[in-house]
Amino acid sequence: MTALARPTNGRMIGGVCAALARRFGTSANTMRVIFLLSCLLPGPQFLLYIALWVLLPSEGKVRQAW
Repeated sequence: MTALARPTNGRMIGGVCAALARRFGTSANTMRVIFLLSCLLPGPQFLLYIALWVLLPSEGKVRQAW
């Protein structure tokens, strides 16, 4: 597994689904479909997405820190 950071390439909105897909070894489109399907269920999925967008560093910032 790789570090959890929003990639600079392959983003659609905030890069959260792309980051999670990279972390768990799936495609970004698969993760996006899973997220959209999960929005049909009750729960705070949209708020969680926004929180991850704010909390996850961008990939460029992670590389500069090392």
